[in-house]
Amino acid sequence: MAIVGGVGGALLLYYALNKIAERLPQKWEERIKPYVFVGPAVLAIGVFLIYPAIRTIILSFANSTSTAWVGLSNYTDLLSSSDFRATLFNTLLWIIIVPTLTVILGLAVAVLTDKLRPTFEKFSKSIIFLPMAISGVAQAAIWRFIYEARPEGQPQIGLMNGIVTALGGAPVAWLQQDQARMNSFLLMVVLVWAQVGFAMVLLSAAVKSVPDETLEAARIDGASEPQVFFRVVVPQIWPTVITVFITVLIAVMKIFDVVYVMTNGNFTTDVVAVRFFNELFRNGNYGWASAIVVMLMIAVTPVMIYQVRQFRVQEAAR
Repeated sequence: MAIVGGVGGALLLYYALNKIAERLPQKWEERIKPYVFVGPAVLAIGVFLIYPAIRTIILSFANSTSTAWVGLSNYTDLLSSSDFRATLFNTLLWIIIVPTLTVILGLAVAVLTDKLRPTFEKFSKSIIFLPMAISGVAQAAIWRFIYEARPEGQPQIGLMNGIVTALGGAPVAWLQQDQARMNSFLLMVVLVWAQVGFAMVLLSAAVKSVPDETLEAARIDGASEPQVFFRVVVPQIWPTVITVFITVLIAVMKIFDVVYVMTNGNFTTDVVAVRFFNELFRNGNYGWASAIVVMLMIAVTPVMIYQVRQFRVQEAAR
């Protein structure tokens, strides 16, 4: 109903606005029509994005109940908190590890599946891309069952502990281990699993677009297959590699659902988005929550600008 109502409502809105514009004199119609079609989108962005962003920035300088100004206290208190610094460090690990692994695995899968026969290639890519069709909450629920741990002596329903106990070992509380960073690495696996299909699709298209003439020329010159790949193929698809890396990086910087569903930030797995959620809805601290969002926006904005520039460079190259 939401899809039908939303799409149908948008069609009716633009149809009505177009009819109104067509009733004007031709000179005014040509002037107004661009604004008629762009206006609703700009209005929606202003109401649902720009205004809340400005409001959030203002509230970040207020106290926890937004009743008095406290200046930069929210920022200084957060940055001087050891817990929040640990959250920032954990988020940094996500930023470094997840996009890198996603690009490497996506490129490997793209190259390997391209060597299959067409039928098997399509089937393999469909299976690998399938996790992208699942919501983050569903992905987390699936992997909670994989990591599930029951007390020793009880039947293990988790895949990992099922294997461990079948081999004679004791069940492991995978997401509650003493090696704190290992808990986060296990959560990172979920996002990598979900994003590899996205990386594979874009990188596969880029690899297929590399001219065969350059590959043949390199082979005639005596280059081995690894040399052809790293010295001929990779340089030509590098803009796509960067695009995939930045896109996954943006998703990682605001990761929330996987961590919230699986651990809620406990066991040294907290990230910035989960910390914001808990400060706002659990602790009721609007000042800290707003300050966290502002810091996240400041961190994401340069990445977004670079991403837009990369898209423009690619469009110009075409």
